[in-house]
Amino acid sequence: MLVPGVEISSGSLGHGLPLAVGSALGLRAQGLSEAAVWVLIGDAELDEGSNHEAIAYAGAVGLERLHAVVVDNASASHGRPGGIAARFEAAGWSTATVDGRDHQALYEAYTAPHPGRPRVVVARVEAKI
Repeated sequence: MLVPGVEISSGSLGHGLPLAVGSALGLRAQGLSEAAVWVLIGDAELDEGSNHEAIAYAGAVGLERLHAVVVDNASASHGRPGGIAARFEAAGWSTATVDGRDHQALYEAYTAPHPGRPRVVVARVEAKI
């Protein structure tokens, strides 16, 4: 089943964000300034090096139409000083960390202005066992 607007599904960890960066860059090159790219990733995916290359590149070139949502259920194998958002901030991203089950907080984080910078929303959730 195809879902309108869902262009790529990535099964392998570490591929979604780099693909989203490429999509956002391609849209920019075509002059499609109203189109937005959204990517949903898990915190454990950030253990993959390809994501860090994508984070650094997107921040450096200011891909403001790129939006990432990181579902943080504390399943990653490595902690990050300052948390996940700090990693993105260091690369020039606009960031927000919210309760992943608070719909209003998520909405506000998704719609906050972030001119000239990509946006990441870290949605913290408790792992369900």
